[in-house]
Amino acid sequence: MDLSVMFFGADGSTAAPGTGARHSDTYDDILTVARTADRLGFHAVWTPERHFQQVGQVFPSPPVLSAALAVATERIGIRAGSVVLPLHHPLKVAEDWAVVDNLSHGRVGLSVATGWHSADFTLAPGNYEDRRERTLKTVPELRRLWAGEAVEYPDGTGQPVAVVPQPRPVQSELPLWVTTSGNPETWEAAGNLRAGVLGATVGQSRDELAEKIARYRAACAAAPEQGGTDARGRVTLMAHTYVGEDDAQVRRLAAAPLKTYLASYLRQTAANRAAQGREGEPLSDEQTAMLTEFAFQRYLNWGSLLGSPGTCAKMLADLRDLGCDEVACFIDFGIGRDEVLAGLHRLAELREAAQ
Repeated sequence: MDLSVMFFGADGSTAAPGTGARHSDTYDDILTVARTADRLGFHAVWTPERHFQQVGQVFPSPPVLSAALAVATERIGIRAGSVVLPLHHPLKVAEDWAVVDNLSHGRVGLSVATGWHSADFTLAPGNYEDRRERTLKTVPELRRLWAGEAVEYPDGTGQPVAVVPQPRPVQSELPLWVTTSGNPETWEAAGNLRAGVLGATVGQSRDELAEKIARYRAACAAAPEQGGTDARGRVTLMAHTYVGEDDAQVRRLAAAPLKTYLASYLRQTAANRAAQGREGEPLSDEQTAMLTEFAFQRYLNWGSLLGSPGTCAKMLADLRDLGCDEVACFIDFGIGRDEVLAGLHRLAELREAAQ
């Protein structure tokens, strides 16, 4: 089973107005972590796409950041986790990531997502309602563009013109995943497309994930070849990760930042509901604290790589038995850089011991 590093943008840091100072520090941290993961032999580094929110302010453009990561590293895969496909013209996605593929000498991979927060669609307001259908429909088109096929689009005069994106990428086929927040139909759709699936352990039980993985594998096996994965597919699961010296130390370091992240997620979800006219009674501070404490304790029991080397080794073995091919390890949920780097070294030792 492969282990990758994933940035999620959950620190919520805010730069001083007009300076960007804290944001520049965050970019320095990202490059440092990526270089370290590269030296330690991690499989890939994933970066998200975030817009206009407190969470993930430094991740508005995965290809721009990935270009920096491509030249700062030597062997690690450079992945988008994820490209919100309905926000972008597929030609622009193909061209931007072909640049990164060239800079990295063929290390690019993309997971595509439908997007979920209505504010993000300020960039493409007409694409919100049918965003899921648009995403799934665009995947074959994106593959054709990546392969160098001419695809017809209207030009500035409204006339159809066949275009081939440039530059040409190093990889003849685009390594592709479909991101899912848990909808079983999305797991099946990823299988039908012979794409990998990028899911998460948080918010799902082991039995629920086992059922979805089985559904995905069956769809993959039944689908025709499409220039993607093989008939088995590829399951990548995201999990918050910090391998500490012992369980008590990890609980002490991870509790506050992870609860802050969970509370931020609840607020963002509530804001999205309100924007769509589905607002219910707002959660009180006490209710939010209770929900985040419950989620934190549940997540410690199963689904995270938060704990001692022994605790995390058991979880990795369980995820492998579940059918996971790769764990994308969330490392930027509020723990300091020195602790993150120390945790990466411990995680690398676990990976080597398991091989």
